[in-house]
Amino acid sequence: MARLVGADRRATVTQITTRYNQGGQKSISERTVRGTLRQMGYSSRRPHRVPLLSAKNRKLRLQFAQAHGNWTTEDWKNVAWSDESRFLLRHSDGRVRIWRLQHESMDPSCLVSTVQAGGGGVMVWGIFSWHSLGPLVPIEHRCNATAYLSIVADHVHPFMTTMYPTSDGYFQQDNAPCHKAGIISDWFLEHDNEFTVLKWPPQSPDLNPIEHLWDVVEREIRIMDVQPTNLRQLCDAIMSIWTKLPEECFQHLVESMPPRIEAVLKAKGGPTRY
Repeated sequence: MARLVGADRRATVTQITTRYNQGGQKSISERTVRGTLRQMGYSSRRPHRVPLLSAKNRKLRLQFAQAHGNWTTEDWKNVAWSDESRFLLRHSDGRVRIWRLQHESMDPSCLVSTVQAGGGGVMVWGIFSWHSLGPLVPIEHRCNATAYLSIVADHVHPFMTTMYPTSDGYFQQDNAPCHKAGIISDWFLEHDNEFTVLKWPPQSPDLNPIEHLWDVVEREIRIMDVQPTNLRQLCDAIMSIWTKLPEECFQHLVESMPPRIEAVLKAKGGPTRY
């Protein structure tokens, strides 16, 4: 039975039963298969979704973790985290399930690789630190370098200078093309005496605690008594939920940074459960 599961963890009970019975052994029922799998410690779970990491990016993630392995929570309090996120009006839950043992959640055979995708919805940019939530900015069109420069000048700059008046703050951004454009790099260079841009490893959403804030906002939207029916209502809901996020929530996420770094070190740069 374990061999049949290991061959394809996404197999349904019906498929496992059929394969077992085709092996010329004594015929068994789906109920027997389901009960046997549970006795063996298997359970049907949604797979963790992780970025498809190249060997080069694993190495860069490991180097980042090694460079920040001795950072404490106090150090991470000096970082302001940022990101863009898209919230869809019509939510798809992706009904993929796998059979796995309790300790196998991050086993490569139990993961589903993800890539960025579009879709109808609302795009927003946000920033926060241990000290405070920052602004949440709707992005009406594609976030190109010009649009991002406006965000940096109008929102990143005042947030960083207010939160870190002694110029000891770090600004985190991922490696999206618009973040790496020449006009953006030039702007940061002109303001490098006010804060430092954190050198960020590619494909590392598990290291960015703001990803969990997006999850919180998403969950709050899905449990609303009256669901948004158009993009304006969706945007209003996102903005309202963001402003009500409790301090303990985002501070706890910053406090999770040392174990996140430890997890990347343990995974040798590979994906983690965060």
